[in-house]
Amino acid sequence: MDQTDPRSPEARRPPEARRSFEELVAEGAAVPTEGWDFSWFEGRAGEQRPSWGYARSAAGRLARATAALDIQTGGGEVLDFALGAAAPARPALLAATEGWPPNAARATALLRPRGAVVVSAADDAPLPFADGAFDLVLSRHPVRPHWDEIARVLRPGGTYFAQHVGPASVFELVEHFLGPQPERSRRARHPDRERADAERAGLRIVGLRAERLRMEFHDIAAVVHFLRKVVWLVPGFTVEAYEPRLRALHERIEAEGPFVAHSTRHLFDARRPDR
Repeated sequence: MDQTDPRSPEARRPPEARRSFEELVAEGAAVPTEGWDFSWFEGRAGEQRPSWGYARSAAGRLARATAALDIQTGGGEVLDFALGAAAPARPALLAATEGWPPNAARATALLRPRGAVVVSAADDAPLPFADGAFDLVLSRHPVRPHWDEIARVLRPGGTYFAQHVGPASVFELVEHFLGPQPERSRRARHPDRERADAERAGLRIVGLRAERLRMEFHDIAAVVHFLRKVVWLVPGFTVEAYEPRLRALHERIEAEGPFVAHSTRHLFDARRPDR
């Protein structure tokens, strides 16, 4: 999503022209969810971006790499942007993995002109590549980093550069629908735990940064589309199952303005030692 917009188009409509709960929910339920293009949210939801600028930083890494892999590439949008920013330099060998077939097809169409091969691979499966195949492994928001596999496919001296989702991310929204979450859930994806797991796999952490970022949802259509797209936040989400909670949130937004939540992100820069 783009930087937070202080006023949505919906908020600027005169009261008699504003759409009903039913109309907004139907719109949010109809928007396609393939890929990681969040441009539909412009003007109706916003999220601050981490200060480190992951995609542009990844472009600099790609410009210097000889063989690169993007894990869980989604629809390939972030890798495509990074390759465009790195052009004309690019790795001689370039591959990406994706586990959801609609995203894999989308990524293949987008990345093939860049010279990238997209391989279908389940998020929890071993990476289908030889030991030491890459000097750069990238990932933006992996479901769960498989540190042993990342270390295995990296060459000695190779780099893992990735932006991860952090602990309790968007939990204001999660807990509106699911109620208070246990401390174990709130601490999942903690960067300190991921650092320890990476080091156990034999990687050396060169840099690790974390930020908490403001999000705003200006209408209930944006909430519906977001929960359909980011499916792990409220597992099994459907409009029908959560209609009372959706209606309550719609009325809150209408009365009080945008619903505010906070995402958490951390940036990993890790190396496989030369020996």
